[in-house]
Amino acid sequence: MSINYEKLSQTELDDIIFKHNKFMKGQMGGARAQLKFKEMSKLDFRGSDLTGADFTASILTDANLSGGNFTNGIFYGCDLHQANLENAIFRRADFRGAYIAGANLSNADLAAADLREGKILERGKGGMIIERDAPTGHQNPKTVLTGARMSQTNLSGIRAVSADFSDADLSGVLMQGADLRKVNFKGANLSQTDLSGSDLRESNMQNAIMTGTIMEQIESQGLDDTGAIKEDAGMGKAFTTSEADLNALIKEHVKWITTIGKEGRQLDLSGYDLRKIINLKQYPLTALIAKKSSFLNLDLKGIHMQSAILDGADFRDCNMSRSDLRGSSLAGANLSRTDFTGANLGALVFEKRGDPEKKLQRLNLSGANLRYAQLIGTNLSDAILTGADLSYANLHNVDLRRADLTGAILTDANLEGARTEGATLPAS
Repeated sequence: MSINYEKLSQTELDDIIFKHNKFMKGQMGGARAQLKFKEMSKLDFRGSDLTGADFTASILTDANLSGGNFTNGIFYGCDLHQANLENAIFRRADFRGAYIAGANLSNADLAAADLREGKILERGKGGMIIERDAPTGHQNPKTVLTGARMSQTNLSGIRAVSADFSDADLSGVLMQGADLRKVNFKGANLSQTDLSGSDLRESNMQNAIMTGTIMEQIESQGLDDTGAIKEDAGMGKAFTTSEADLNALIKEHVKWITTIGKEGRQLDLSGYDLRKIINLKQYPLTALIAKKSSFLNLDLKGIHMQSAILDGADFRDCNMSRSDLRGSSLAGANLSRTDFTGANLGALVFEKRGDPEKKLQRLNLSGANLRYAQLIGTNLSDAILTGADLSYANLHNVDLRRADLTGAILTDANLEGARTEGATLPAS
């Protein structure tokens, strides 16, 4: 039996929210929001109070729920893929079996929410909701939060047995007293995460970032943290230079650029852990060398790093929206979950007076990890993306004209509105 979804328009949704608010206030004409089995992709719920609303098995892909109040809401079996849940309240909400891959949950409150396994739902006779087993067997679907951006979220007391947080940004998240048995945290960012008093038996933390992770009084039998980074030393050499000394280095770097290498010295920060340089984006970093350096979680919005050599660098969970990296090399860099919204990642154009030939210095992202990256409206024209992993990346309205994507991985990437004229696309 197939599930029948009723597609709602924004006007119809606004009317439902209006009546729900009247219902909450006990006013005439009010009605509790019943949003089961609804198609609501890309609809706007911003700032809405839908306390106790039932969204069972609905589709909310790319919907905007930011700033809303969904306390005690039912999201059982919902599809919230790439939804914006930033700053929203989901206290005691039911997310069993929900699909929340790639969603933005930054600063959201999911305290005491239920993220355990659920079941596949459909409508039975008379419109009644019934549960059925998955066609591949009797295994219940897990709550999937792979690649979700959940920095600073409150998840205290959640029930999340067998949930999938692989590749998610959980930095600074409160997960105290949570039931996290058999949870998949593989490759997740757990830096500064508070897991005090939680049950982590048989959980998978392979290759997770665990610098500053608090794990006091936890249950840890069978926990697998193979390859996890637990010490700051695992992020590179400590950068202990004072602000005054850094300013002096930057001054020498600027002199090197303006004199075309005749004076000063090019800044080379290769192999350093740069996470403690809070205002890094304020410095002129054109032609910087920072191979295999760590920029993890830094706010680099609007930074200028044209013609930089950043091969193998770690930019996971960075905000690089509106940045300018034209002509830079980021071969093999880790850019998972990085926000490049509106960034300029195109080529630098060099031309001599009287010479009709223009030379391009193309951005190099060959072999880079861009899983779950936000590339909305980004300029990637002429970029080299050979062998890059763009799985689950949001490439909405991206400019890929003349880009080379030979061998690139685009599994479940969102390419809606992308410009690909003249691009070399992967065979698949």
